[in-house]
Amino acid sequence: MKINIFGTTGFIGENLTDKLHENYKISAVSLRNNNWNNELVESEVFINLVGKAHDHNKTATEADFHHVNVDLTKDIFNAFIESDAALFIHVSSLAALEEFESTKPLNEEDICNPNSWYAKSKREAEIWLMNQKLPENKKMIVLRPPMVHGKGDKGNLVLLYKLISKGIPYPLASFENNRSFISIDNFCFFIDEIIKNKNKLDSGIYHISDDEIVSSKEIIKIIQKVENKKTLNVGLPKFFVKGLAKIGDILPIPLNSIRLKKMTSDLMVSNQKIKSALGIEKLPLSAEEGLIKTIKSFTKEK
Repeated sequence: MKINIFGTTGFIGENLTDKLHENYKISAVSLRNNNWNNELVESEVFINLVGKAHDHNKTATEADFHHVNVDLTKDIFNAFIESDAALFIHVSSLAALEEFESTKPLNEEDICNPNSWYAKSKREAEIWLMNQKLPENKKMIVLRPPMVHGKGDKGNLVLLYKLISKGIPYPLASFENNRSFISIDNFCFFIDEIIKNKNKLDSGIYHISDDEIVSSKEIIKIIQKVENKKTLNVGLPKFFVKGLAKIGDILPIPLNSIRLKKMTSDLMVSNQKIKSALGIEKLPLSAEEGLIKTIKSFTKEK
């Protein structure tokens, strides 16, 4: 089976390409090439991983997010419609539904509450895709993962690892939280299962995540276990931490309001819909096993 994958240079794209190469013929399509349509091969599947999530230099505009997350998605989908491929997998984000906080595991029917330019653009792309009429021989699956972690990850988990591995006390112990994640192994497993069993799924939106929910404190324990370090957890007063985060909104320090929310608030998701549809009882890795594997990859990169 041949697959066109868009967005293979990122952390997720590199890992997914390596995994799918084991069983499929992969064509990596770069949209940086203005003639990217010429790179397309006759395939059965299109996978869209193209997306703009980070603005490390704080120079991106709302139009930048819209162009990458909406306009390019439309271009890729239209290329899919014009092709002979039967399956279009679009990787959206849980942020299109909710970015910061939930009091229960979120499902696909919950009301969307995107906040940032990134989240709003991902949601706009979802709405556009869901409004498109598909030919009878084609199917579209839109996936909403929470934070994906694994080898090559450069996100908040790396920052937390660097803090704990250096023996620096964790300063946010006064916050209690529960969050959903997905390891890159389980992410790739879901993609592979969708490709192999696409007839079991109706076109639509599906959540993917690890089965278990974990807290920041549990992640810290895992890092301490892998690194064989014992560090103190410091419960700084919440008002002090929130004030410090507001300073980080202005000055370039490691903590800001958005990062604080992502590290300390509850954000849980249910993966039951897609597991039931595909007949999946258990994922390859538990949440803890996936985190241990990721942390060990960080130690090798030191």
